[in-house]
Amino acid sequence: ADAEKYRPSYNKSPQSMSPVLLSQRHFDKNAPVDECVLASMRWGLIPAWFRENDPNKMQYSTSNCRSENILEKKSYKDPLLKGQRCVILADGFYEWQRREKEKQPFFVCFPQTGEAGRRQGGHRDDILAPVCNKDSSESVHPQAEASPGVCEEREAPAEWTGWRLLTMAGLFDCWTPPAGGEPLYSYSVITVDASPNLENIHDRMPAILDGAEEVRKWLDFGEVKSLDALKLLQSKNILTFHPVSTLVNNSRNNSPECLQPVDLSSKKEPKPTASSRMMKNWLLSGDSLKRKEFCSPESKKEQKEKAAPQHKPVGSLQLWLQGGKKPRTK
Repeated sequence: ADAEKYRPSYNKSPQSMSPVLLSQRHFDKNAPVDECVLASMRWGLIPAWFRENDPNKMQYSTSNCRSENILEKKSYKDPLLKGQRCVILADGFYEWQRREKEKQPFFVCFPQTGEAGRRQGGHRDDILAPVCNKDSSESVHPQAEASPGVCEEREAPAEWTGWRLLTMAGLFDCWTPPAGGEPLYSYSVITVDASPNLENIHDRMPAILDGAEEVRKWLDFGEVKSLDALKLLQSKNILTFHPVSTLVNNSRNNSPECLQPVDLSSKKEPKPTASSRMMKNWLLSGDSLKRKEFCSPESKKEQKEKAAPQHKPVGSLQLWLQGGKKPRTK
């Protein structure tokens, strides 16, 4: 019923709506255990006990929740103990690597096979070479070795059945404005320590649920108790990534270019804009020199004084040598 609230995006930011998977039992107690529903929820958990009428007045960020602190903070402990566990679905996520003068964004996702890999731009190992160390790149992108006599029986590439969505563990809550109004469902992404192949980019990563069985256990709050569910939140070395353009640094940029791989080894000069070309042409023209003279702070009087020959004051000895009269002294 809330599908109209969701809008696909190449560059989603907190407070936007996202597709979230949860158990149907949160809405219907008689629903089967394995029945799930897809709902649109706001990114950034608003606790049920929040007393303001405007959710934007939250004084702290709840976009992410550290797994090790879930039981220490009321905002997350209450939803966890109530079984309000969910799975956030996305093609992937962005993470920024700190560098000397700037932050380099990366797109992180599940490794894709078949047609999906070709759509991403071909050989991902070539893209990752400048940013991955040898150990981490080998763990995620193993190089296949050709064995004698088996080249002709090479296994056919797997058929592409669609993009494998990222399944991130999260917690959700339902908040109703104290003054009355429509309930708001919101969520927080649970984070863990970064996996070995991602720690060079950032020290944290979302808690990834790998496979249908882990997703089922995380969502089954009836059979899988909270403490047992927390054991699923582990750092998993199963994701791949590639550098992308700094376009994603601004959430208003929302286009397919945000996901396109970039080559960090070749730094291209920025293309001049129309205004910059106009300014350059003006500076190179004679008009700029004329304008400089016209806008000079010096007055016309000062300019005349500079143009006229200047005479140094003449002393009495010099005046006598030139045949003049020596001034009288008393």
